Amino acid sequence: MYLVGSPHPNKTDAQRLVERLISERQRLVSDAEVLQEILHRYVAIRRQDFIQRAFDSLLGIVDEILVIDRASVERAKEIVFGHPRLSARDALHLAVMERHGVGRIVSFDSAFDGFPGVTRVL
Repeated sequence: MYLVGSPHPNKTDAQRLVERLISERQRLVSDAEVLQEILHRYVAIRRQDFIQRAFDSLLGIVDEILVIDRASVERAKEIVFGHPRLSARDALHLAVMERHGVGRIVSFDSAFDGFPGVTRVL
C-alpha cells in the first residue's frame, strides 16, 4: 500500500527496500490476502481508481501469489489463539508463510517480531 498510496512516512523506505530486494534478485512472494487488503482499503475510501494500479504494482514485482486454503485458515485460527497480539490478517499471512516455507516478511508491522521461524525485513 505504501508503494502506490498517498504520501506516507514509510513510502520512501518501502520503495528503497523493494528496489534493494529486486536488485539482489530475491524471490518475492505475496499471498491472496494482500490483494484482498488492496480491494478492501480502496473500496472503503472510495478510491477504486487506485485498485488496478496497486494490483499492477504488486503483481509486477512478485514472483508468485500464494493461495489461501482451508488449512491456512485453520492454522491462522491456531495462531490467533496462541498469539493474541496478532491481528487475524497477520495470522493468516503467517499461516500461509508456514505452509510454503517462507521465513522472511517485508513489513513495518512489529507484531510479526518474535513469531517463531519468521524474520521481519526492513
